[in-house]
Amino acid sequence: MRLPARRLLPLTALSAASALLTGCFTGDGSASSGADGKRVRVAMMQPPRSGLSPLSDDAFKLSRWSTAETLVKLDATGDAQPALATSWQQSGRTWSFEIRDGVTFHDGTKLDAEAVVRSLTKAATAAPKPRILDGVELTAKAADADTVTVTTATEDPLVPQRLSSPQLSILAAKAYTGKTVNPLGAGTGPFELTKVNGTSSATLDRYDAYWGGKAKAPGIDVRFVPDGTARAAALRSGEADIVEAVPVSQAALLEKDLVTEVPMPRTNTLYLNTEKGVFKDASLRAAAREAIDAESIVRGVYEGRADVAEGLLGPALPWADELREPVTRAKAGDPAGRTVTIGTFTDRAELPEVAAALQQQLQKAGFKVKLDVREYANIESDALAGAFDAFILSRATVLDSGDPAAYFYSDFASDGSFNIAQLSDPSVDAALKKAGETPTGDARRQAVIAAEAAVLATDAAVPMLHERVIQGDAAGVVGAAHDPRERELVTAATYVK
Repeated sequence: MRLPARRLLPLTALSAASALLTGCFTGDGSASSGADGKRVRVAMMQPPRSGLSPLSDDAFKLSRWSTAETLVKLDATGDAQPALATSWQQSGRTWSFEIRDGVTFHDGTKLDAEAVVRSLTKAATAAPKPRILDGVELTAKAADADTVTVTTATEDPLVPQRLSSPQLSILAAKAYTGKTVNPLGAGTGPFELTKVNGTSSATLDRYDAYWGGKAKAPGIDVRFVPDGTARAAALRSGEADIVEAVPVSQAALLEKDLVTEVPMPRTNTLYLNTEKGVFKDASLRAAAREAIDAESIVRGVYEGRADVAEGLLGPALPWADELREPVTRAKAGDPAGRTVTIGTFTDRAELPEVAAALQQQLQKAGFKVKLDVREYANIESDALAGAFDAFILSRATVLDSGDPAAYFYSDFASDGSFNIAQLSDPSVDAALKKAGETPTGDARRQAVIAAEAAVLATDAAVPMLHERVIQGDAAGVVGAAHDPRERELVTAATYVK
């Protein structure tokens, strides 16, 4: 559903966007162009947090700019497809990958098995590991110049999907010569990262020797604009061609033809602390669940631009709803005025509003509610340490593998690395183990839904709504990616008229 434009943005918002974007895009607000066309100007939400190291979440920026690539990519259904590897086969705990011939890194060096082993080994031995390797022991060896074997401690049917993670991008040797991984001029994609200006901007130029064919745009100019109003205003004023993560509050103010919405595998969830405090009591977790009116949050906070959750997995994974069955949960107890503290963060514009709405709903049910709202970087450690009774999180449910089992394990296993609910439940652990070991396909999907049911039965997490990708594309933009998994944005096929 798209809402009609209701009013123009105020001049102050346009001015703010101009101030934030000055220095990356040309001063007159038009895209710079040469004999071979216009450069693509992109306004992105979050600045780099780790110097664009692919071992961090910054990896997704490298992927969205088409500068760093992986051995495998995922299709729309989450199945593995060839990328820098052309084929693969499994033999027990070992997978063999054939490396694509004729690929060069942006520094001119050749992609071969040794280069792949170097990148995968760096990721597998990093501290902390990329989250896609959470609980996975992985070693890579060169069988010959064009073949890499990847071996895991136990049989893992998900190895190809894991290797699609942007955090396992394959970079040139030069990227690993310093204390941190530096992707500058070290990728294999259609665009070469040529300049990074801290947390302000980045510049990419077309790499004409790209193995997949010459990109249509001569380059990409990126500006990091955390303020959502400024990002939306930049699209209206013509200072940006593509704007990611348009806030719901701004989407309705843009011309409808400039806005695209795609259901994404991201769920807005209330995690309840099962280890200590008020919500250690299952009946009070049930009381919190029954108090939540997700439909009113979708209408009031998201202006209808989200989907009410039936489970942890949403419409971006249509098979989930087809397989899901009713879950038996605990009966609600009496909150009796007990005080709970809910944490969340400001980085996603809607979450503080969601927190305020939940505060009212839970108070109406008999709880006393305090809110603790900070920037994500300043609150994540407290959330993971169980410092809150509840925490509101906008969580990607397929993480980097395109498979929900990794998300379920990370968030709900007793030893999961992102277990904000502090859940330790043998039945949940057993269901997660089965889901992780089941081969890909229908059987694995059934096991994943069984794991979802096991988690929901504990009320450790109350799914509220499923978000949508809201992206702004200027009228002259052709071929911008609208990716539910937020891995692609500007591709070799993207250009500006």
